[in-house]
Amino acid sequence: MAASRLPPATMTLKQFMRRQQVLLLYRKILRAIKQIPSDSDRKYLQDWAREEFKRNKNATEEDAIRMMITQGNMQLKELERTLALAKS
Repeated sequence: MAASRLPPATMTLKQFMRRQQVLLLYRKILRAIKQIPSDSDRKYLQDWAREEFKRNKNATEEDAIRMMITQGNMQLKELERTLALAKS
């Protein structure tokens, strides 16, 4: 039987909200990566993003998770700035 994607029933509201933040960040990063014109660069960054999120999926310390979300948002903004410059 396949593992369920539903959060465990014992998840607190804070944990649920943090999980939602992580999923939203992941989706935003993948959407931004789709705008990269070079196939090889796009593939590299998709693989990098997936690996980073996979590597950190079992993190439980709130401060570490908060730091990773902040760092991910900064990297997303930098990618978006780079893409905007490339288009202009």
